[in-house]
Amino acid sequence: MRFRILLIIIISFIFTALINSADKKDKYIYYNVRKVVDGDTFWIDDGSLKGLKVRLIGVDAPESRNSGTKEMAFFGREASDYLTALISGRKVRLEYDVGHFDKYGRTLAYVYLEDGTFVNATLVKNGYATVMTVPPNVKYADTFLKLERKARNKKKGLWGGMTIPVLQREFYG
Repeated sequence: MRFRILLIIIISFIFTALINSADKKDKYIYYNVRKVVDGDTFWIDDGSLKGLKVRLIGVDAPESRNSGTKEMAFFGREASDYLTALISGRKVRLEYDVGHFDKYGRTLAYVYLEDGTFVNATLVKNGYATVMTVPPNVKYADTFLKLERKARNKKKGLWGGMTIPVLQREFYG
């Protein structure tokens, strides 16, 4: 009788542990987007006073404004507006690669919306960013190259040579 009780307790313990570990794999930390800087950089609310500046890995959007060393580029405003429409007021999850920071101290990440939308890939797929692979962060480089090729062939976004309407918020809300 003691053996049965002990066996039931052990099986229950193992079963509970398996369920809890499965639950932890499915739960992610999502952060509120505070502000979009441009087409590939934004701030999230990570609980700190200042927040966390995030730079999307593997993509490069045209510059959306003049800065000290860079000038506003063709399609820069559209790229910034597109990212703003896509993530502003939403929650995002960060996925990291090998390197976690760039030379400017920004957090490098692949970014996902709560509905599973892969933000980095969406920008490239729709022609709002080009591929920019900087080793060692190469996890999705092949995927991004394929998406860029398709966007170019379909003349999407910046590959179309003319501005196109910015994504409407209701498509994502």
